[in-house]
Amino acid sequence: MQNDVVVITGAAGALGTATARAFLARGARLALVDRADDALRAAYADLPADSALLLGGVDVTSAPALEAMAAAVIARFDHIDVLVNIAGAYRHGSVMEMDEGSWAFLMDLNAKSVYLAARAVVPELRKRGGGRIVSIGSPAALTAFAGGGVYAASKAAVLRLTEALSAELKGEGIRVNAVLPGTMDTPANRTAMPDADPTRWVTTAEVADVVVFLASEGARGIHGASIPVLGRS
Repeated sequence: MQNDVVVITGAAGALGTATARAFLARGARLALVDRADDALRAAYADLPADSALLLGGVDVTSAPALEAMAAAVIARFDHIDVLVNIAGAYRHGSVMEMDEGSWAFLMDLNAKSVYLAARAVVPELRKRGGGRIVSIGSPAALTAFAGGGVYAASKAAVLRLTEALSAELKGEGIRVNAVLPGTMDTPANRTAMPDADPTRWVTTAEVADVVVFLASEGARGIHGASIPVLGRS
């Protein structure tokens, strides 16, 4: 993946940083996008200035913000090869108790962001004659659970967008796929679930490796797939 230009949203988070470093190790050039500018800069303080473009303060639920992001990436690197949609969130609550604000928050951040990022980046991929899009879904998109219905609905939307975009774009050389991570071994999850056994969870590095694979030529025959990465859970 030498010199491929990879855009990663949600780049300041645990999976975002693991994915960015996995791409970097394979020679890619990175555009790292996150709303939390300070966290983004802290996460990549060790990177040489010429190895990545840090784009903090970007609202991935805003079409103008994502269009400006794409323009900034092209201005820096001349093109885009890969879009990785990691930005997302989880809120727990039953369907009957979840308020409308939480519904809108999850739908916007988990699903609308994928739709808007594709709209911002696909025109450039078309100019290049191809490209790759990888989005982060969830096993909950396949089978919801009590307390996670709205989250599951938002992630199901990610899978349907993945399938539709794949059907619409694969004839133009653009591959679109998704990864469905199980519970990931992150500091936040260890804090939230202190009695769980994290050795059964999937690591962020393991998920990142699958994202990178789907963006590589090794996955050139894979279109519209949603690949579970569950660890031993």
